[in-house]
Amino acid sequence: MKLALLGYGKMGREIERVALSRGHSIGLVIDISNQNELTSENLQKLDVVIDFSTPSSAVANILACFDAGIPIVCGTTGWNKDLLRISEICKEKNQALFHSSNFSIGVNILFAVNEYLAGIMNGFPQYDVRMEETHHTQKLDAPSGTAITIAEQIISRLDRKNAWSLYGNGSHDDIAVKAIREGDINGIHDVIYESDVDYISLKHYAKSRKGFALGAVIAAEYINGKKGIYTMRNVMGL
Repeated sequence: MKLALLGYGKMGREIERVALSRGHSIGLVIDISNQNELTSENLQKLDVVIDFSTPSSAVANILACFDAGIPIVCGTTGWNKDLLRISEICKEKNQALFHSSNFSIGVNILFAVNEYLAGIMNGFPQYDVRMEETHHTQKLDAPSGTAITIAEQIISRLDRKNAWSLYGNGSHDDIAVKAIREGDINGIHDVIYESDVDYISLKHYAKSRKGFALGAVIAAEYINGKKGIYTMRNVMGL
């Protein structure tokens, strides 16, 4: 495949390395210095676009790919409020969008276990649940998109929780989510159930960005030639 990379920071460079190692080529790289090159003419020379840009540019990038008729894999987070509208446009225009709050295979295994554990914990009200997530200081959104996905999964299975709140600044019915920004940490997500007598921790620690990059390239391989809306659940058969 010939790919485009929208956003060429640390993730973009890691995706490039992984893509090249899997026999793909990079036909276009868009960063802050050359956004004028994101044109339909340039996009139509490609097979799939991978976006790891910024929350403020992701929606416009997705729409540009729809207009050009090119599938897009979006790993940018922080634009969830527009997801329903973008999904409707994708269907109306018969285009292809692959979106996920996290492309790591390990994190998506955690997602599956998280749903299962929350279902079990619904029958044990003595356990309260909270979350912690830690990322590098350059991450723009807090909490992370991954943390929001985890929280929403728990809320869907745990009757005693109705919402999440950052740092617990909500009601007792909220899941308290602590977001930490320090150093060059690639991503730590921890779900903690605690009772008076013990606690259970479900944790994922990313050693490097390579796992996220590999998942994004696998997503691009999956969506190539397809129409519709996909997530990592499709790739993993969940």
